[in-house]
Amino acid sequence: MSEPGGTTSDVGRDVGGGVLGGGVLGGGELGDGVLGDGAARTPWRAGPLLGAFAAAGVLTAADVRVAERLGALTGEADERVRLAAALAVRAVRGGSVCVSLADAVALVDVGDPGPGRIEAGGREAAGPGPGTPDAGPAVLPWPEPDAWAAAVRASAMVADGPAGPADRPVRWVDGRVYLDRYWRDEQLVRHEVDARLAAALPADDAAVRRAVAARFPRPADTRQRLAAATAAVSRLTVLTGGPGTGKTTTVARLVAVLRDVHGTDLRVALAAPTGKAAARLQEAVDAELAELAAASGAPRPAVLHASTLHRLLGARPGGGTRFRHDRAHRLPHDVVVVDEASMVSLPLLARLLEALRPDARLVLVGDPDQLASVEVGAVLGDLVARVPPAGSLPARLAALVPDDAPPPLTAAGGTGTGPTTTGTGTGPPVVTDADRSDDARDRRALRGGVVRLTVPHRFGADLGALAEAVRRGRADEALGLLRAGGPHVQLVETADAAPTAAEVGGVRADVAAAGAAVVAAARAGDAAGALDALGRHRLLLAHRRGPAGVALWSAVAQRWVTEAAGADDGGGPWAVGAPLLVTTNDRTTGLANGDTGVVVDDGSGGVVVAFGTAGAPRLVRPHRLPAVELVHAMTVHRAQGSQFARVSVLLPPATSPLLTRELLYTAVTRARDVVRVVGTAEAVQAAVQRPVRRASGLLFPR
Repeated sequence: MSEPGGTTSDVGRDVGGGVLGGGVLGGGELGDGVLGDGAARTPWRAGPLLGAFAAAGVLTAADVRVAERLGALTGEADERVRLAAALAVRAVRGGSVCVSLADAVALVDVGDPGPGRIEAGGREAAGPGPGTPDAGPAVLPWPEPDAWAAAVRASAMVADGPAGPADRPVRWVDGRVYLDRYWRDEQLVRHEVDARLAAALPADDAAVRRAVAARFPRPADTRQRLAAATAAVSRLTVLTGGPGTGKTTTVARLVAVLRDVHGTDLRVALAAPTGKAAARLQEAVDAELAELAAASGAPRPAVLHASTLHRLLGARPGGGTRFRHDRAHRLPHDVVVVDEASMVSLPLLARLLEALRPDARLVLVGDPDQLASVEVGAVLGDLVARVPPAGSLPARLAALVPDDAPPPLTAAGGTGTGPTTTGTGTGPPVVTDADRSDDARDRRALRGGVVRLTVPHRFGADLGALAEAVRRGRADEALGLLRAGGPHVQLVETADAAPTAAEVGGVRADVAAAGAAVVAAARAGDAAGALDALGRHRLLLAHRRGPAGVALWSAVAQRWVTEAAGADDGGGPWAVGAPLLVTTNDRTTGLANGDTGVVVDDGSGGVVVAFGTAGAPRLVRPHRLPAVELVHAMTVHRAQGSQFARVSVLLPPATSPLLTRELLYTAVTRARDVVRVVGTAEAVQAAVQRPVRRASGLLFPR
């Protein structure tokens, strides 16, 4: 498993490596040349059933080759079973943990945007998307459902149920087909999460109450107080909310509360999936803690150093799915805070939970409505959405929030101590009408240590309303808000997916103005000014390639900047004023995949590259840099976790497989001040109406 954002593992290493326990399918058996090919071609030695699905574009050569190899190794010749295995591989490739055979026909018929659409690591794959089905069930030779299920469950390739044999590569559980390693990771996460919620940690409730009141003085958001109280008494806290709702501020004050209660020698680790996110987390938390100390007259606390999750766990040279820290060699920390948790994959969270001490506190922070991990799973969303086991946590929390705050998450006539769902205890709870409200959902989620921040502190009203309409899937409302416009929201509604020069005139003006400011500051040797200008505007796209891709539009934007600023293109990425994106992690310089910088005149005839923030720029000589590329435009995935004063979003055609609700929400919320959306009305509505659905068993009770 590679560090997110770096060179991602291919499906062969991720799926095949270890799928039979000994890495039978790993390494050279399934190499990049085969797995990188998403073309709809009949793979080597494919039988007629799998060949038909491959020819229709449903399965890739990689999907079929893994299934055929598993069949050969386990002696399973039934193509119906091999098809189920191939669909499970396809599901993993698209980010799902499993595939439901009962839903497989419908998913393929509507052209689901997940499986089969994006290769591991987010690389765009060939094939049609939503609105352009792979092939209908009338065309494909789908097995008869009951006979198919029976054949899969009886196969020597498949472990039937949770208690099935441990040495089989595929597992059937309640109609869902898993590659066994992912089922095991899912079970580990389920068990560890439930165990962490089963019993509260001992704490002096009076001390917690005093600390929460001191660190969150009125008029603090009651939910921020609730999050701190949760972390003080629970081994798992999930802090969610949209951009600008105060998650990072809450994390810093939460850490201060824990130190007040448990002492300043509390060992706290800050981590994030990427180096860039880790650096932002460290900077924000350190600044907030310093401000708290100054306000109270206390000494400035020691800086909390943040790292990537891979570095925290002790990634071994050469990658792999195992780390230095595990059940036998636990992390020493008392508290681990993970930011941007929506980007954490299921296997990575499983490894983290394995490595934590049983009494350690875990705080997961993120926005479940943003784009999920480019690898397997949507764990943050699953943890927020699942109905947790019953417990006493909400009642205790109500007593820990100071009296001057309104009761947390209570409804009329309610106490805020539990959900209003009903159920028999043998199946999923029955959700009442009252539970469908946000507050009722949040009360129910509180049993799972989930606290959702809802008060935005950063956006203008119109931008916040647009983000909320997209998040809730209200397509007509979102389009109406865009068409109405406002000081923070603009729509350039195009006639078709290819905008004209006039339609991108506003984009050009913003790109040119920001780019010219970057170049002017860089020529003057003003690193801070260049970095500040770099954050004034960002052009975002869904695709990396094609007419609506970063490669094309970055070149267009570079030409606009050149014409506006008289920039020198001859120097390529080392021209003064060139904006650069780091594409690999580098421990020598401390630069992380996703870091952005600007080439600046050093005043002596050479150049340096400025990274970091305008307040604290870091200067690095070009020869010391890892791999970089020009970044006049970037994908929405790349921009996740960053914010810019103004953002322009160029939407692809409505049929694009990458155009989803999560992508549009993430793009819109990258803007602090103004967002401009360029695209057709159909593209806007298609995005809002198309949530990414990743199959998982975490939402189902066991």
